[in-house]
Amino acid sequence: MDTFYTRSPEVEQIIQGLNLTRTLFVSSVLIGEPHTGKKSLVTHLFPDVPVVSGEDQEAVERLLNDSEELIITDFEQLPNKESLDFDNKRIIATANYVGNQKTIDTLFAFIYTMPSLKERPEDLQHLKTLFLKEACRTLMLNDNAFSPDEIPSDITMNSKSLRRAVFYHLMIQQMGEEEIKSALYRYFVEHLEGNNGYKEHLGLYEVPLIKVGLQKYGSQLKLSEVLGINRNTLRKKIHEHAID
Repeated sequence: MDTFYTRSPEVEQIIQGLNLTRTLFVSSVLIGEPHTGKKSLVTHLFPDVPVVSGEDQEAVERLLNDSEELIITDFEQLPNKESLDFDNKRIIATANYVGNQKTIDTLFAFIYTMPSLKERPEDLQHLKTLFLKEACRTLMLNDNAFSPDEIPSDITMNSKSLRRAVFYHLMIQQMGEEEIKSALYRYFVEHLEGNNGYKEHLGLYEVPLIKVGLQKYGSQLKLSEVLGINRNTLRKKIHEHAID
């Protein structure tokens, strides 16, 4: 059984609506962007109901014949939705997009829209904490050494990009000199070409060095002394790399 957590009023309304249909032979569909927790939500609410993917039409039709209740994920992937018969069934479907609205209206008595994480700021902190613990277990790190607040949130792909941002942040924090050299080596294997490769890739080193130096010392004069280069040379590099 998947677990699901929310403090979003919109999602709580969806939960209330789905709970009201537990004893009714009606069909419901939850539509929303990928990676918003649609499958986790319905399997959390209906843990004993069989689950089948819409990518397998034959399996869907077979389970429809054998079961009164069924969860169909990726409903939009079904190639022949019009052939399905949901009469006297309790079907809960999830879909990433609507597709044919007429078919959706015909098959489902209740149509819910799952809000994206951008619309659910109440859930963001919990998910970051959850993914942080997962990342620490996977990378064998002490989760007390990190705070969700220090991790940038990437919700362009909802929970998928948020989880990736957490893992990426932790991996970056643990990189030492050898790991950085290894990462640069792999990058250069893919990108080193042309007739001016040294100058073109020098920014990989200079840009973060100068940005951190300006942030740390707050003075071009002081930074030029720390780096051991002429102040005019530093100014030139700041201009070349368009560093604010």
